[in-house]
Amino acid sequence: MRKKKILYFVEAFGGGVFTYLVNLTNELCDEYDIYIAYGLRKQTPKNFKKYFDKRIHLIKVQNYQRSISLLRDTKALLEMKRIANKVKPDIIHLNSSKAGILGRFLFRNSNVPVFYTPHGYSFLMADISNQKKAFYKLLEKAFAFKNIETIACSKGEYEITKELTSNATYVDNGINLKEFDGIKLNHQADKNHLKIATLGRISLQKNPTLFNKIAMAFPNIEFLWIGDGELKDEITASNIAITGWVNNRTALQYMADIDIFLLPSLWEGLPMALLEAMYMKKICVVSNVVGNRDVIHNENNGYVCDDLTDFIERIKKITQANEIPLRLIENANREIVTHYNSNIMAKKYKKIYCQEMKAKYKR
Repeated sequence: MRKKKILYFVEAFGGGVFTYLVNLTNELCDEYDIYIAYGLRKQTPKNFKKYFDKRIHLIKVQNYQRSISLLRDTKALLEMKRIANKVKPDIIHLNSSKAGILGRFLFRNSNVPVFYTPHGYSFLMADISNQKKAFYKLLEKAFAFKNIETIACSKGEYEITKELTSNATYVDNGINLKEFDGIKLNHQADKNHLKIATLGRISLQKNPTLFNKIAMAFPNIEFLWIGDGELKDEITASNIAITGWVNNRTALQYMADIDIFLLPSLWEGLPMALLEAMYMKKICVVSNVVGNRDVIHNENNGYVCDDLTDFIERIKKITQANEIPLRLIENANREIVTHYNSNIMAKKYKKIYCQEMKAKYKR
């Protein structure tokens, strides 16, 4: 009996979306024949093919781009149609806003189950005008066809999705715990010589300006930005080091040597780097946005902050405490082991796929 085919479309093939697809498809490829039709971005790892199981088929979509272009988007639609006709999938799963808009239009009358995962809605971005936010939200509503189920990547994203469509569910993102083999996880913080870091692209989303201000408030503490990006010039504090782009293994090794993971993002889906920090037993101090607050519960498994003053006061309390809050980091680690990991995530997706295939083919 042949394996069922799953065809994933993704324009935003980088960062957390890339990690999500690696984790999910590598878990599913024993039972499914996996195809990924992708677009390249600056954040796409140069050796991205090495991250995937050799059984996974990778197909480049030449005309994917983030911005709206009638010509390029029309060409991308035709590419997507050709790919689907050639693969003949049993399931289609669209990922990220651009692939989601194009794919939902193209496959709105599909004979096979179609799913869509936003990974952070475009209308939540802080670097666009209110007019654009309203336009993107209108697009999401217009393309929320009743026969296409949206699978949000966090509970917070699910709550937003329910404003757009009734055909929705959610599966929390999960990390691959095997990635940590050989990396020391039980690093105990030295409150007299703390190291604070974040991980990701130096972009407006990750709020480098706020990260810089926090570092300037603690000139005697080492800060590290694991990554690189277009807003690198926003990092001016002398106590911040920037690693530049590194592979995932090297990034985790940097993370192993820190004490506090700082994530002052302006918006998120459900950040993989945060899940990694929780598993590695780092004290997590995050901004109060969807995604972050879905997993970090204040003073239970980390700290949620509203503004610069909050971040500074929280870090001061950590440095002045008689001991590191072990209960918090143990709680955070336990949540990853029991919930936010790729094995559990894949089982939930498999259940959704199977249920929808059964329902679709009964109609």
